[in-house]
Parts: sequence; C-alpha cells; structure tokens
Amino acid sequence: MKTAQRPIFIRPMPRLRAAFARRFSLRDDQAPHEEIDSRIRGDIELRGATPWILMFAIFIASVGLNVNSAAAIIGAMLISPLMGPIMGIGYGIAIYDFSLIRRALSSLAIATGLSIMTSTLYFAITPLSQAQTELLARTTPTIWDVLIALFGGLAGSVAATRRKKSNVIPGVAIAT
Repeated sequence: MKTAQRPIFIRPMPRLRAAFARRFSLRDDQAPHEEIDSRIRGDIELRGATPWILMFAIFIASVGLNVNSAAAIIGAMLISPLMGPIMGIGYGIAIYDFSLIRRALSSLAIATGLSIMTSTLYFAITPLSQAQTELLARTTPTIWDVLIALFGGLAGSVAATRRKKSNVIPGVAIAT
C-alpha cells in the first residue's frame, strides 16, 4: 500500500520557514536586558552638558528655520538630546514602569520649556521676520508624517535593543 506523497511545493516549507526565522530574528544581536535598561534610563535626565547641547541645537534649528536651511535643521535634529526622554517614555510604557514614565515625561517637559524659552529668545532678537518655506512646511502635518513617525519609532525601538550602536537613531531623527 502506497502512502500519499505531499505535493513537491509543500516539502521545502519547514526549511524555508526556518531560513526566514533565522534571517529576521531580533534575538541574534540583541543586547542583554540589563544593558538596554541602563542605557535607556541613563539617557533620560537633562543635566550637566545636556541642557546646553539642547539650547545650542534649538538655536541652530531656529536659525535654520529663519534662513530656510534644511541642512541646519537636520543638523540640529542630530545634535538634540530629546531622543533620550522620548525613548524613556516608550520604554516605560512597554515595561509598565510608571515611575520611569513620570521621570521621562518630566525631563521632556523641562526640555520643551527650555526649547520654547530658547527659541523665543532667538526669534525676539533676530532681525529676520518673514516665515520661510522650511518653517511653513512643518505647520501642516499629514497622515504621511504620522506613518513616518510610527515606522521611525519602530526602527528606533529595534535599534535601541542592539549590542552595537548604529546610525538608526540619527536616521529616525532626520526622517521624523
């Protein structure tokens, strides 16, 4: 009595599935949980040089908006230390650590206040007063901007859990 053979296209499926699982595994180069935790928690606070770096980034972004320089705006995004509190909020939500969420929100609120004060000071003293296209382009977000932020956040989350640092976080800042 012969047994029915499976069709030829079904036989390679387990191997193909295993190959995909190996190729797309997020566990291969994942940093230990303790390292991820300490790295994210360490980047939340705005103290020491961090508030100064934030103010310099805000001045650069303000000048870039004022003179219509996309390069200056992108440079300011790369310099800005705001990603630490933002990642802290997301991480706190992911692990249900409400004290971490409060600390990160507090840091983000302080950074926001400092950013508003710095940009207000700049725009109060600058002789340039006409709104440029770089500034106007950022006043009407669309669903596409939301999608960019969503996928950028997902890419940033994966990058934050890797052993080696990569250029993903600066790329997320530029794209978003």
